Amino acid sequence: MIPHPYRSCEPTGAWVDVLVRWRLVHAAVLAPTGQWLVQDRLDGPVRILMGPADVVALAATIQHRTRAMRPETQ
Repeated sequence: MIPHPYRSCEPTGAWVDVLVRWRLVHAAVLAPTGQWLVQDRLDGPVRILMGPADVVALAATIQHRTRAMRPETQ
């Protein structure tokens, strides 16, 4: 899967752009249905995010996991 060329001022697109830019996910593509196809790693499975709430939930999960791994939180 190739990282999407999608750029948007819309909040959901902005979250996806950040996740891909910071390499927190390998790739994300907006489907015509409004769903997002997301791949965490190049060789990983493709997940389907149903809409904006799922994108924000993914970002929150990644943020929580990243913060939990910091030495000052252990």
